[in-house]
Formats: sequence, structure tokens, C-alpha cells
Amino acid sequence: MARAPFHLFLSHHILKDKGNTFSRPIIRLSVCGISLGLVIMILALGITAGYKKAIRDRVIAMGSHIRITHFDQNYSFEQTPIDKEQAVVPLLRRHPDIVGVQNYATKVGVVKTADQVEGIVLKGIDETFVPELFQQNLVEGSLLQLPDSAASNQIILSKRMAGKLQLKVGDKVQTYFVQDPPRARSFTICGLYETGMTEYDERYALVDLRQIQKLNDWDSSQISGMEVLIRDYDKIDEMGQYVHHHADYDLKAETIKQLYPDIFDWLALFDTNVAILLAITTCVCLITIISIFFIVILEQTQTIGILKAMGMRTGHVMRSFMLVAGQILLRGMLIGNALGLILGFLQQHFHLVKLNPETYYVNAVPIHFNVGSILLLNIGVFAVCMLVLVLPAWVVGRKITPVEAIRFE
Repeated sequence: MARAPFHLFLSHHILKDKGNTFSRPIIRLSVCGISLGLVIMILALGITAGYKKAIRDRVIAMGSHIRITHFDQNYSFEQTPIDKEQAVVPLLRRHPDIVGVQNYATKVGVVKTADQVEGIVLKGIDETFVPELFQQNLVEGSLLQLPDSAASNQIILSKRMAGKLQLKVGDKVQTYFVQDPPRARSFTICGLYETGMTEYDERYALVDLRQIQKLNDWDSSQISGMEVLIRDYDKIDEMGQYVHHHADYDLKAETIKQLYPDIFDWLALFDTNVAILLAITTCVCLITIISIFFIVILEQTQTIGILKAMGMRTGHVMRSFMLVAGQILLRGMLIGNALGLILGFLQQHFHLVKLNPETYYVNAVPIHFNVGSILLLNIGVFAVCMLVLVLPAWVVGRKITPVEAIRFE
């Protein structure tokens, strides 16, 4: 049976030596420091990814990933109509990265109650509507029922607007539209939604698309535009170019990032903040592991001298102490990963830390773990720490001579 290399045996002996009363508590503190650093880094990654995903999903739920509209400079809520029977639609529906293509139309109006008046943007949907994304924003009631026979009189209001108007699910709401001639519609509230984002909660309400077509005197084939939902958000730029390339000359395709650049530029700043936090925390881990490395070297100076006097090469001696530092680092990283993931999963499922949705758009700290990111983080931290130890290990190994080390006390 082959024996383990001597430097492995030596590193194991140094860590397990119960007689080391000086370094033992310092090693434990170092493990705790490294663990705390990994907890901070893992939670920073999870919270940042979770917050970005939560905000992004809320925006996409109201506006999809890609929007196709008429190619003009009309950026109002009442857009130039297009025909829903576009040649590009069958092509998009067959694409494996596209979940669905849904029709929509918008109309600006006014909601009036006995003592309140609020502006509103009605967004009309039809049977092509994909409810899965919007469902997460529905806080009360149900989705629109869209019968085949006639246009539905149901409406989904935001919870914020319903609160201002003192309305609830089941109440009637009267809407008025300034046009020639002026028109009015009465809707029944079937549900309330909440995104936490003022851009939507103070404006939009969902109705049957056929109601918008009647108000605008459009025929059944005319709509304001189409919304394209894709499977993977990371492909949004690629898919946006694909849709724009295949759409007719009089249509334009814009991604949600292009439509709401302020929101997504703000989310992009999170990456910079996290990068700075990770760099600072990695530096703390580096200082910790370098400190414990020199402490162990200092305590084992006589051992180093004896080993070198017996003929052990400097490289093998220092490799043993590199292994000691590596095992301490790995121990701290394993504990940090376990604690970070446990805390993250507890927050993810039980929402222990609450937030004010008026300020942060969400009611609890969101967590989203990406396995690839966590693996890269661990590999990066371990690699950087071990590489940084190479130079001091080599310098110390060269400076320590057998005679001086054996006499060292």
C-alpha cells in the first residue's frame, strides 16, 4: 500500500497537534473570519440576483420582453394601430426560445367615483395573453374572463388605485374617455394587482382588448402592438435583434431594456456595488489567511530547521505549510458556504427580513442563488488566496536556515 507524501503527513500533523496552545485559538478565529467573509459574499450575490430578478420580472409581467409596434415616432399611450395577422407571428411562435406572442391595445381614460377622479391607462388583452408572469402580481380576485360571444366588462385595477378610489373586488367602476364623441364604460373589478412600481400601479388596468377596439372604432384585426415573451432573459438582446430583423418594414421591435432604460441602468449599478463588496471581502480573507500562515510559520520555525537539517528541501517544507493554510481556508469556506446557503434558503422561503415596498418595491429581501456564480466565487477566492501565499512562502522558506531555526525560541 503506497504511503502518503511526507508533506501531506506533516501538514496534517501541524493542524492536529494538540500541544499548539498559541496558534490553536488564532486558527479558530481565522476560520470564523473566513466563514463570515464567505457568508457575506454568498448573501451579497443571492440578494443582488434576487432583487434584480424580482424587479425585472415585475416589469416584464406588465410589458413582456420585446414589444412590436408601428414604426413611427408616436410614444404616447394611444399608438398607431397595426394588423395582428403579421407574417412574422407564425415564425415567432415556432421559435424554441419564444414562449408566446400576445396582442395588446392601450387607451387613456379617466376613472371617476363619487368624490375621486384618477387618470388611467387601459391595457387590452385577448386570448393570446400568457398569464403565468402576471399571476405573481395578482394579490386579490382572479384574472379576466374572456368569453367568445362578447367583450368582457371585467377590469383588473392596481391595489394602489383601488385604495385611492376606495374600491374593492366586485365593485363597479365608471370610466370616461375624451374623444369625439366622448364615451363612457362601466367595468366590474374582478381582481387587484400590485407590482410595487409607481410606473404601473398608478396608471395601468387590464381589460378585454375588444373594449379598446370598440372605443377606438377599430376592426377586430387592429391592435396597438404585440408583446413577445422569451424563455431566457439572458438572450433578450439577441432575441430583440432577431424579432426586429424578421418584422415587416413598417414595424419596430424594442426590448424592455430599451423601453425602460432608467430601470435597467439602475439595476446594472448593483453589479458594480457587488463587485466592490466582493473585492473588499476577498481582501479581508487574504489578510486573514496570510496572518495565520505567518503565525504557523513562526510557531513551527524549529520544526522547519530540523526538517531542513535532515535534508528536506525548502520547496517541500513550504508546500506543507501551504497545505496547512489551504486546509484552514477550505474549512472556513465550507462553513461559510453552509451558513450562507442556509440563511439564504430561510429568507427565500420564510421572508424573515421584511422591506417597505413603498421604498424597495418588494415586501421582503429577495434571494436567488445561481449555482454557477457560487462555484465561480469559491474557486476564485480559493485560487486568489493560495496564489497570494506563494511569494511569502518562497521568501520565508529561503530566509530560514537550519542553524538559526533550531536555535529559535
